Amino acid sequence: MEYRVLGSTELKVSVIGIGTWQFGGEWGKEFSKDEVAAILQKANELGINLIDTAECYGDHLSESLIGNVIKEQRDKWIIATKFGHHYHGFMERTRHFDPENIVRQLDASLKSLKTDYIDIYQMHSGTNDEFQNEELWETLQKQKVKGKIRHLGLSISGNDNIFQTESAASFGAETIQVVYNRLDREPEEAVLPQCRKDNLGVFARVPLASGLLSGKYKPGHQFTGKNVRASRADESTQTRLKEVEHIACTEVPEGVSMATWALAWCLNNKAVTAVIPGCKNPEQVSSNAAAADLLNNLS
Repeated sequence: MEYRVLGSTELKVSVIGIGTWQFGGEWGKEFSKDEVAAILQKANELGINLIDTAECYGDHLSESLIGNVIKEQRDKWIIATKFGHHYHGFMERTRHFDPENIVRQLDASLKSLKTDYIDIYQMHSGTNDEFQNEELWETLQKQKVKGKIRHLGLSISGNDNIFQTESAASFGAETIQVVYNRLDREPEEAVLPQCRKDNLGVFARVPLASGLLSGKYKPGHQFTGKNVRASRADESTQTRLKEVEHIACTEVPEGVSMATWALAWCLNNKAVTAVIPGCKNPEQVSSNAAAADLLNNLS
């Protein structure tokens, strides 16, 4: 496994992390404690130390499943979670960024994760108006002083949100989470260069383009069922699948899985600290982790 320093935090994180939206039950599968334990055990064996979750992946469900597994080995993990939304059912959220509510969300996350501190606490897809709230950031700084939070970050909505990226440091945020993958390269224009300039750690979320870059789906595939991927499927999905087919033929080395290559492709951008792909089983964890070895070959 390869490790990189996360911006100005001094935290050394594995370049491959574990994304955990799927643990909340919105990706077509419900997870048991044993299944989550198997995934995290495999991750630990492979040197992965980064877990990204959120308050609204289920009603703190993802956090609870993680907490039940890692509570005896908390010091082995760097935990990033988020604030700002309440879960009300499949793809149903309400927004809550007022300071008092955030403290309640923080305490609920700490309880669910069975820990007394969160390594990286991230604003979850806040609008610019929600972001520009000095009282909110003052409240979060007070929680840092209390030891509940080690570092603050932003999970920005929109690949081009340069306003929040440029303003992050002034509000005390040290990390940026952004959608970035071979199909979504917009962050290269402004967000990623700004992150390098300001020494902001970067988490690339959706690095496999919600599975389109996994290599499992061909043009014409129809996503069905009660899951996020099916709810977002439209005509553009087929266009993207055709692009994926072209990429597979022209860019992916022979003998290398497309998913592994796609993660290494993201990490080859030096602005990116780590990728946080989702995974449904230990085998997918191993495939994701292999991108660290491939990265060395691409360098």
